[in-house]
Amino acid sequence: MELTMKAIEGSRQDLYIAGERVRPKSGRYIPSYDPTCAEPWYEVADANADDVDAAVKAAKRAFNDPAWRRITQSDRGKLVRRLADLIAENADELAAIEMRDNGKLLKETRAQLRAAPDSYLYFAGMADKLHGETIPVNKLDMLNFTLREPIGVVGMISPWNSPLMLLTGTLAPCLAIGNTVVVKPSEHTSASTLALAELVAKAGFPAGVFNVVTGNGSTAGEALTLHPDVAKITFTGSTTTGKRIASNAAGRLVSTQMELGGKSPHVVFGDVDIDRAVNGVVAGVFAAAGQTCIAGSRCFVEQRIYDEFVARLVERTSRIRIGHPAKDETELGPLALAAQLEKVQQYVGYGVADGARLAIGGRRPQQEALAGGWYYEPTVLADARNDMRFMRDEIFGPVVGVTPFHDESELMALANDTNYGLAAGIWTQNIDRAMRFARNVDAGTVWINTYRSAAYMSPAGGFKESGYGKRGGFEVMREFSRLKNVVLDYSGATQDPFVIRLR
Repeated sequence: MELTMKAIEGSRQDLYIAGERVRPKSGRYIPSYDPTCAEPWYEVADANADDVDAAVKAAKRAFNDPAWRRITQSDRGKLVRRLADLIAENADELAAIEMRDNGKLLKETRAQLRAAPDSYLYFAGMADKLHGETIPVNKLDMLNFTLREPIGVVGMISPWNSPLMLLTGTLAPCLAIGNTVVVKPSEHTSASTLALAELVAKAGFPAGVFNVVTGNGSTAGEALTLHPDVAKITFTGSTTTGKRIASNAAGRLVSTQMELGGKSPHVVFGDVDIDRAVNGVVAGVFAAAGQTCIAGSRCFVEQRIYDEFVARLVERTSRIRIGHPAKDETELGPLALAAQLEKVQQYVGYGVADGARLAIGGRRPQQEALAGGWYYEPTVLADARNDMRFMRDEIFGPVVGVTPFHDESELMALANDTNYGLAAGIWTQNIDRAMRFARNVDAGTVWINTYRSAAYMSPAGGFKESGYGKRGGFEVMREFSRLKNVVLDYSGATQDPFVIRLR
């Protein structure tokens, strides 16, 4: 089936199970809206528990089928490399689909999708590098070793803000190791994942290795997390939903990997080039309209440059160009969902009511051309305190709170005074100070004199209520494999079962 933006428009998109498009058993479909105009542009199947059961069973059959289970690690790597090539060939079309689905800038989705094949190639190369080891044992004529094996069926629940980029971090290693997968993408942004399914089939993966069940989290997502044949669950999304999924998984004693919310501290000391730091803060919170879990939404600035920094931040923010995400000149597109726009407006209201100073933004754009979409101006709330509601909760929008601090001791107390621990950034020319911050901050990723710099070769993941488990680097290969111990007695001797032999 052709899955281009033009072909998707006005269509009904069915489930993808065992290599085929399948109508939902309920017969129901959910509209997906274009954030630039708030109009539906296609419908996606609303799966129920029976649909999820069919997908999981297909994945389990594929996992046990010699066509997948018995191919060599190197040959699995070749399949993943073919998929990487196909993603590269179709990157611009996939990027256009995602832009239409979630309103992210086309130049950003293109950058993400053009980079995605490198991640698949990285993990394809890992396919035959994952191995066990021989372990000494205090007995002669005994071999003691470990094996690394695929886990089985992995259920993946992916988000709406960067569907394929965030799916890549779990899907690529999963396939390289030999697991099979059932993905439940966000009901708001399912089209690019369904397009990816067509590429997986074209790459030569056996039917059932990759399946897509679309629909609401309360039905399709819940059924996936409760299914007895799902051996591991990955989730990217809100902390509240992540806790529910973890609870469901705990009831079956299966592991989960969670990338959840964030309220990341972004710190500026007085010894830096202020304009450079301002641009870093702008990139850290206003990129993707703030709809990123690593957004540096709590900005702490040393008191001696605070007033100047806020003034320059406001000036730079005033020059951000809001517009249609397909236009090259646009720097800030719409929010992805109507509910997200409402939430952003509500939390900015909380900030002002709690005493923060609205330095810029705080409203929808006034341009007539943007009136129909879910746009919101980039917003700076100065003189913020850590106890304000908008500084405690993840907003997931283009809003930053700016707070002064006097010294490192006060800063560390402020930075770590949060339920989250996903990321952190610091701008300073003092390397000793930077390293003290990196050591002491509760964050899984720390950036020094940069922000939002990511690499698939690096392990990424949060602390506290930002989740657990790692994506990226070799660490994720351990996440999606299981370790087995094997002990072999090759002495050939018959031993009295009641005589203890020490060596």
